[in-house]
Amino acid sequence: MPDDVEALKQRLQVSEAERDLLKLMVERLTLQLARRNRTLYGTSSERFDAAQGSLIEAAPLDEVASRKAAPKPAANNSQIDRSLPAHLPRENHEHRPGTTGAHHDAAGQPCGCSACGGRLRRIGADVSEHLEYVPARFKVIRTVRPKLACTKCETIFQAPAPVRPVSRGMAGAGLLAHVMVSKYCDHLPLYRQSRIYAREGVEIDRSTMAGWVEQVHDLLDPLVAALGRYVLAAQKVHADDTPVKVLAPGEGRTRTGRLWVYVRDDRASGSHAPTAAWYRYSPDRKGEHPRGHLASFTGILQADAYGGWGGLYDSGRVTEAACWAHARRPWWDLYIEHGRDENGLAAQALRRIQALYAIEAEIRGQPPDIRRQHRRARAGPLLAELHDWLHAVLTRVSAKSELAKAARYSLGRWQALTRYVEDGRVEIDNSAAERALRGVALGRNNYLFMGSNDGGERAAALYSLVETAKLNGLDPEAYLREVIQRIGEHPVNRVHELLPWNLRPCVEQHAKVA
Repeated sequence: MPDDVEALKQRLQVSEAERDLLKLMVERLTLQLARRNRTLYGTSSERFDAAQGSLIEAAPLDEVASRKAAPKPAANNSQIDRSLPAHLPRENHEHRPGTTGAHHDAAGQPCGCSACGGRLRRIGADVSEHLEYVPARFKVIRTVRPKLACTKCETIFQAPAPVRPVSRGMAGAGLLAHVMVSKYCDHLPLYRQSRIYAREGVEIDRSTMAGWVEQVHDLLDPLVAALGRYVLAAQKVHADDTPVKVLAPGEGRTRTGRLWVYVRDDRASGSHAPTAAWYRYSPDRKGEHPRGHLASFTGILQADAYGGWGGLYDSGRVTEAACWAHARRPWWDLYIEHGRDENGLAAQALRRIQALYAIEAEIRGQPPDIRRQHRRARAGPLLAELHDWLHAVLTRVSAKSELAKAARYSLGRWQALTRYVEDGRVEIDNSAAERALRGVALGRNNYLFMGSNDGGERAAALYSLVETAKLNGLDPEAYLREVIQRIGEHPVNRVHELLPWNLRPCVEQHAKVA
């Protein structure tokens, strides 16, 4: 050790700097490990209970009032309606008490009293209901076309053969719809479906069903294109993407492709326009793909911070609106991964953002001008305080800390994050697109990978129709069955008539008949 005081001070400063750097490295690695464990084994919910907090920062910059969540109703609450759905068919199974044949009622049933031999009369009944399941079943439709010959001129007449959804195929519209919905809505891979059908005595090889998927995709492609045109005609579109594994032929491994979703959903701003989701596939995540998908779009794009959207914003045709759910997520990660101290900085940030969401919950469904007025008057001051608070956080913590990164994420996108205040059409977050990708995530866990890029494109098309049917309150299987029955003979220049909201009366009517 040097004897000089100044040299000792200098060495001490270097040691303290190294210690701080090591502390940051340990913190970063601890966070990465905690996030990895939570991704693999933890819950995906991000519900924030303000009564709980995290041990991120013991001394708060200021206090933000916490709010306890409302208790959930008890399981035995008598006010909860547990009756079985009224639309289900009912079968009456009557259980009569033991009687003698000494007397008979008007229906011929014996009604003699087994105790004294007198006559029994009905004074009431106790009725209870339980739910039963009738398994689905296959049936064979035989198409018979009689040949009729004239006895005078010997001309032969015969009705033309009905158009089949799959050329020279044995599958009807109902079976095709069931296979598509089982794969792209219920997330059952084709090999599992093949085993299920085999248990019922019907052998359908998965390669056969893969051919059906390809032919149905070709059949529905004009309808998916019409759906895409409808989505891009909106003034505002939600966009997001998610990775999917794709088999790389000849390489013995998988590559990472992307499924993109573009959602038109303006219900929160009082619009009655139908909601729709349009999916696209790409073999990678290059920015050229979303730019190609949105080449004809002009309006507001609500999306995350992915850099590939930048080319769209630079064009001047598209206005950026950021997502508060993404800005909130780093704070949530810190809140969870460092404990739950409600006085911590992460808990304070979450409560401030929670206050913004509380305003949105109150004005949901109002027209854009009303939403803009409320946001200016109520959210504007809260956002100004939050902006100052984030800057104050940066003065209190290390520039390389996770807290600083979380603060810089929001400050770096502040204009796009606050755009919703001045435009009542814009939402506070991009949840509409994230919800639309939940089904893809579930399916991704079941079928592990897609067989090819063509398979990815087919998946995007079928996801588009299935998710849009669900968004419009229709049974996806009933909707696809109706579309597959009709589209072969439907004029292609009027294919938009087969979009879910246009077929709602027919689908609902057929459901009632069934």
